[in-house]
Amino acid sequence: MGNAQEIFNRDHKYFAEAGRIPYYPLIIDYAHGATLTDIDGKEYIDLLSSASSQNVGHTPEKVVKAIQEQTSKMIHYTPAYMYHEPLANLSEKLCELSPGKFNKKVLFGLTGSDACDGIIKFSRAYTGRPYIISFTNAYHGSTFGSISLSAISLNMRKKIGPLLPGVYHIPFPDNYRGMYGSTESNTIDEYLAPLKEMFEKYLPPDEVACVIVETIQGDGGLLEPVEGYFEALEKLCKEHGILIAVDDIQQGMGRTGKWSSIEHFNFEPDLVAYGKSLAGGMPMSAIVGREEIMDSLASPAHLFTMGANPVSCAAALATLEMLEEDKLVDKAAVKGKYAKKYMENWIDKFEFVGDVRGLGLSIGIDIVKDKQSKERDNLAALKICNRCYERGVVIIAVAGNVLRFQPPLVITDKELDKALNILTETMEELRDGKLDGYQVEGQGW
Repeated sequence: MGNAQEIFNRDHKYFAEAGRIPYYPLIIDYAHGATLTDIDGKEYIDLLSSASSQNVGHTPEKVVKAIQEQTSKMIHYTPAYMYHEPLANLSEKLCELSPGKFNKKVLFGLTGSDACDGIIKFSRAYTGRPYIISFTNAYHGSTFGSISLSAISLNMRKKIGPLLPGVYHIPFPDNYRGMYGSTESNTIDEYLAPLKEMFEKYLPPDEVACVIVETIQGDGGLLEPVEGYFEALEKLCKEHGILIAVDDIQQGMGRTGKWSSIEHFNFEPDLVAYGKSLAGGMPMSAIVGREEIMDSLASPAHLFTMGANPVSCAAALATLEMLEEDKLVDKAAVKGKYAKKYMENWIDKFEFVGDVRGLGLSIGIDIVKDKQSKERDNLAALKICNRCYERGVVIIAVAGNVLRFQPPLVITDKELDKALNILTETMEELRDGKLDGYQVEGQGW
């Protein structure tokens, strides 16, 4: 085993830049629960959960055992041609758990990106319409279709165009900042106005197949919507026969204190995309939708040789069992409420904490230059991240300036309190000018 610097140098030499968003040089050797251990033996409290892909924690016994037992029987035989029991069991379970009072079917892939691509396929096939609507600041993945849906980073879109045609973007109903640089949030009618204008002037609503949305906009800054927006959007879509799809890849699987983040709102999407934590860290995604929509495409329109891998299916079934049997969804709600209440004190204590928002253990801390202008302070956010790393806490910033607080749902009360205390002390150091010398340029989104 090489030392940290040697590994970092080899990685830097051979691993392409497009595959990583750089932060601090943490080289992880192993992980258990909510604790990471680097190659030098230093421990860290994980507040990132591997980009929210480890909701049930690192190396949980139930998931590890399921993986080991399945690998001893069969690692893979493609469901593109044949059958296996873990796939049938998982299909039934996921359809039962997903929200919606209608008959459902499911298809599996390897990553949330391909699930979002699938939503484009199925919504176009079912409706016979060409156009898709997404939101500014959305992140739906890195495949060609999901990049076309996304609107969060120019670096994702440079040099590879033209992207998928027929995709339009409208403002996300941000409950903290408003549209077009406004410091104040807009009303439901104001947020829907750009969409209605599109329908009136240049985008025929009867040619729109689907609107895809994140209920809590994750990498866009853990943005919460204005209350009642999704219900109003659903009404407008139904008037024109437009499907609604939810990307629940980051916010699903108990992350928000509900099994699906959709359960926090009073609307019923036609299609849902899952990924990240679905298989406890193993590569897997899923699209769950109305039966008639999922039957609108014939084979082989959305299949993958490695999709629904039996090892990943076994891991997913064990993950779902853990969420239910260990009551991790309820625990996420309780711990999230505790953490958010603790963090709300930061708004009064620190001039640079503009907002604390989110549901369950999916919380964003908005770091600003001052509360009135709400101007983003990306450098301050990155200084907090780097100082926390030095002190044994892993956290990153998304949307430039928003601290992403998403620990594994299994985080202990002791770990949670320690992490919150370190964050508080780090913010005190920032306030007192003790982090002024930090060099963080080049990090983050």
